[in-house]
Amino acid sequence: MQTTKFGLATQNRSQFINITGRLSELVGKEKWLNGVLTIFCPHTTAGITINENADPDVTRDIESLISQLVPQNAEYRHCEGNSDAHIKASIFGSSTQIIVREGRLWLGTWQAVYFCEFDGPRQRQVYLGFNGN
Repeated sequence: MQTTKFGLATQNRSQFINITGRLSELVGKEKWLNGVLTIFCPHTTAGITINENADPDVTRDIESLISQLVPQNAEYRHCEGNSDAHIKASIFGSSTQIIVREGRLWLGTWQAVYFCEFDGPRQRQVYLGFNGN
């Protein structure tokens, strides 16, 4: 497996950051041609997801609904004040995989990869693992 990573700074407590362009750049830089790319978030209050990138209201709607389902201020036992972020990160998951075909991410027409921040602003890392050639 070939690996690399990159950092990003989040600006808000909750936000979805489209990282598709950054992933494409790294796939090209690393000369990864055909295989499977794993995108992993090593943080317990953030996640990774794939969803629509054509209409920004999609991610706004997701953020709004997840905040309603898992409110920041509820009767949580965890004393750091970020229990909602841990729960949201567990719902979204810490990784996803994408096929790389002929040096390009094989995504659907409207798809993008998003880093999901639930406890920002913070400095974050994204790890990439590639199996292929």
